[in-house]
Amino acid sequence: MLPYTSIHEAEAALGRGLTAAETLWFNYSANKSDYFLYCHNIIFLFLIFSLVPLYYLILEFFFRNSVQPYKIQPKFKLSLSDYFNCYKSVMRMFVIVVGPLQLLSYPSIKMIGIRTSLPLPSVWEILAQLTMYFMIEDYTNYWIHRFLHCKWGYEKIHKVHHEYTAPIGFAAPYAHWAEVLILGIPAFLGPSLVPGHMITFWLWIALRQIEAIETHSGFDLPWTPTKYIPFYGGSDYHDYHHYVGGLSQSNFASVFTYCDYIYGTDKGYRYQKKVLQQLRDGLGNDGDQYGVPFDTSSESLKVD
Repeated sequence: MLPYTSIHEAEAALGRGLTAAETLWFNYSANKSDYFLYCHNIIFLFLIFSLVPLYYLILEFFFRNSVQPYKIQPKFKLSLSDYFNCYKSVMRMFVIVVGPLQLLSYPSIKMIGIRTSLPLPSVWEILAQLTMYFMIEDYTNYWIHRFLHCKWGYEKIHKVHHEYTAPIGFAAPYAHWAEVLILGIPAFLGPSLVPGHMITFWLWIALRQIEAIETHSGFDLPWTPTKYIPFYGGSDYHDYHHYVGGLSQSNFASVFTYCDYIYGTDKGYRYQKKVLQQLRDGLGNDGDQYGVPFDTSSESLKVD
């Protein structure tokens, strides 16, 4: 809750007039507790888990012919009932684990110093902090993910997430309850090391989940804005990890590719891409002449 009773009092405390964004923030948050504002995350996550995957579902069922060239595993098809069952499982986990975790973790948010006060952070401050959050989460998530692919971690926990060998958007948060809790650590580590405003924290939680849904979408769409982010992995990169499955020792990173490159855990993926490109080049040169019946989709070759 803001310590000001009016905009005039807030402007006097800051020594300047409020920006348009700060005025909106004051009008919305002045009489709301910090706990209430923090719990907005529950609403945001529910909307993201429910609505963002619908974009890919609509592409799959209503624009199939147009997007088929961009489907990473084109032979893989699910019914609407399969999608709905996945969504029900995710929502069950949301109610049992994610929601209560958000409600109970508020003291830690206060402890690390996430603020709701004025002034609001600048756009550059938000971008810098979000970049740090993604980098920190990506590095720590990489090592936790590698642990989850050891025999014990996979059999006891991580195999639930790998039930989808061809991932879909709704399956991005589909996981064992223990994995949901464990992977909350790297997501929380960035804000704890570089605490910022509640708005930045909201954006971080929202963008990370949207990114995970895009990565699990099963489509490598050429118009996706994330293709312009340096060292970004994306859906094709992570799809290989799911396709190889429990035996996979490749592509552990959640967002970027640098950890896999540095630690040599992207060799299977890079080899597969090299061989597939050679097959495509061969088809382009000789396929028509010899009628070579190769399937050069990503699911035609499994290498790790």
